[in-house]
Amino acid sequence: MYKIQYLNKISPAGTACFGDNYETGENVQTPDAIMVRSASMHERELPETLLAIARAGAGVNNIPLDKCSEKGIVVFNTPGANANAVKELVLCALFLTSRKIIPGIEWCKKLTGADVAKQIEKGKSQFVGPEIFGKKLGVIGLGAIGVLVANAAKSLGMEVYGYDPFLSVDSAWGLSRSVKHAHSLDDIWENCDYITIHVPQTPDTKEMINAEAMDKMKQGVRVLNFARGGLVNSDDMMQALHSGKISAYATDFPAPEMIGAENVIAVPHLGASTPESEDNCARMAANELKDYLENGNIRHSVNMPAVSMPRAGSGRICLLHRNVPNTISKAAGKVAGMGINIENMQSKSRKEYAYTILDVTGVVTQQAVDGLCSLEEVIRARVIR
Repeated sequence: MYKIQYLNKISPAGTACFGDNYETGENVQTPDAIMVRSASMHERELPETLLAIARAGAGVNNIPLDKCSEKGIVVFNTPGANANAVKELVLCALFLTSRKIIPGIEWCKKLTGADVAKQIEKGKSQFVGPEIFGKKLGVIGLGAIGVLVANAAKSLGMEVYGYDPFLSVDSAWGLSRSVKHAHSLDDIWENCDYITIHVPQTPDTKEMINAEAMDKMKQGVRVLNFARGGLVNSDDMMQALHSGKISAYATDFPAPEMIGAENVIAVPHLGASTPESEDNCARMAANELKDYLENGNIRHSVNMPAVSMPRAGSGRICLLHRNVPNTISKAAGKVAGMGINIENMQSKSRKEYAYTILDVTGVVTQQAVDGLCSLEEVIRARVIR
């Protein structure tokens, strides 16, 4: 029996994935795994029983990754599950930043009298805005969302520039060949009329849109941020808006000073707020947890390497260990010394951590597990039968 704790309300599409051999709910004690959406886990005590955390979404800023890695807890996310929902909101923002639709609607709400039509014809010129057709859009980050945005914008007649130094093979296959390759961020800053950012927030990307970057941008550029608030320096953005350097800023993560500010479209984090997206994220997160708990396979982890292989033998030993030389040899020696035969194995590393799966024949006792855990390099060992 596996125990799954929910820290937020999880879509039934995800909870339905767990069968009779699972105990699930918000009040589950000593969980084997946790499913979470937005709840912060940074101050939360992580029980010794905890093997994995699945974030039903892409961002993992609410999870203490370093702490989890040190304790041998695998953290999963669901890349691409909410991609279409975010893409649609970004397209909406493209139009809203161009055509002054929201100010026009708010102005209309205040009209009174029998000559409303006349007032509209007289006052509509204050809400003139450009079309996006033929304009240049810079897409920073060509993951699941960025590729969808780039392709959709291209189909709307925009000239699209894409920048991603870490473009994956899968994303490259899905990207329109008409999207132009930007060799540097400066190519985006200097050439584009619209800029949308779709990268994770890391120490390297934090506040990557700042005064220095904005100085290089075209006069009157429109900027969209539906990735993470910390990617943009809020003070620098407000100054650029006041000076007119940036015509409009649309964000799903508005800073306090942006609420009600002119030329800011502050969206209350609606990127993945669709029933379809919530279902997709929950289903994907649940299946990732099941595959790890039941088979030891790791897919879409943000802190551990991806390792997956079909089952062979009578049991499976899973080792989370430090990425140092000779660790696998030591582990294999321990296993062989107990009369256990290794049928198949796979091991991969990710920075200072590594994960090894050993499919074995023979009885794997608790003594064998304890022997593996006694290795200085091993963080966690478990057996799946």
